[in-house]
Amino acid sequence: MDSIMTNFSIWISAIRLRTLPLSIAGIILAACFATYNGFFEWSIFTLAILTTLSFQILSNLANDYGDGIKGTDNKDRIGPERAIQSGAISPEELFNAIKLNIVISIMLAFALIFFSFGAKHFFLTLLFFTLAIASIIAAIRYTMGDNAYGYKGLGDVFVFIFFGLTSVVGCYVLFAKQLDHVTFLPAITIGLLSTAVLNLNNMRDRLTDEKANKITLAVKLGEKNVKLYHNTLVLGAILLSSLFGVLYFSSPYNLIFMITYVPLFLHLKKVNNNKTPELLDPELKKLALTTVLLAILMGIGYLLPI
Repeated sequence: MDSIMTNFSIWISAIRLRTLPLSIAGIILAACFATYNGFFEWSIFTLAILTTLSFQILSNLANDYGDGIKGTDNKDRIGPERAIQSGAISPEELFNAIKLNIVISIMLAFALIFFSFGAKHFFLTLLFFTLAIASIIAAIRYTMGDNAYGYKGLGDVFVFIFFGLTSVVGCYVLFAKQLDHVTFLPAITIGLLSTAVLNLNNMRDRLTDEKANKITLAVKLGEKNVKLYHNTLVLGAILLSSLFGVLYFSSPYNLIFMITYVPLFLHLKKVNNNKTPELLDPELKKLALTTVLLAILMGIGYLLPI
């Protein structure tokens, strides 16, 4: 029994539960907008959550595998110890888990598309089928393979697209079968903050990544410029979400998400004053949770005036 529980805890650690809430922040926000406009359906919401979680878990496992077999995750790494790095899971076991997760992700994505569009919306079905395949490929290719885009400083672009635009705008279309301008500023906001979470992770690992030849954007920019970039991401999210609050104002409730600006400004102060990479790890968790909170409050605030 003890060995079963130990093995279970090892796989839970490899899945990286703490990263999962951020992946569904955009889904929750899109669901609130869909509810406001009368398009919400529980079946679509549930499948969207499960599909997104499967994509994120796939990304986490693939990231562990890619960095593990390339030697990027080594004794110098600052963040939490990874599965292959620790020896708790062999590369073969992890690769088999990735293949299983791909099958699960495809099944969930197909079910989501079917429940959303059925046979009535051929173009949207084709578009979202393509997006689903692209999401799976992006999850795998972040660190796996000879041309992994995470090793070329492109991870930020993909996080912005998939955690922001695809998550919020795409999920809303699953409900409504149409675009709505109200989703764009929130989508960009969540995309910027999600990119800031990745950037903070890369800031923490900048020196060890550079030694391992993992050329993230943080490595390319260097210590000073990467902080300026981080400020731009977070302040840009604050500015655009404020603009959303003004443009779509109908009640003071619409602005309750602005309370998250306090931890965001405190976060920037700590990051700008930081000289020790190890101390960025707690800020990483706080920024991810603040992003999730902002998304929830933005959605709820939009609904409350009903």
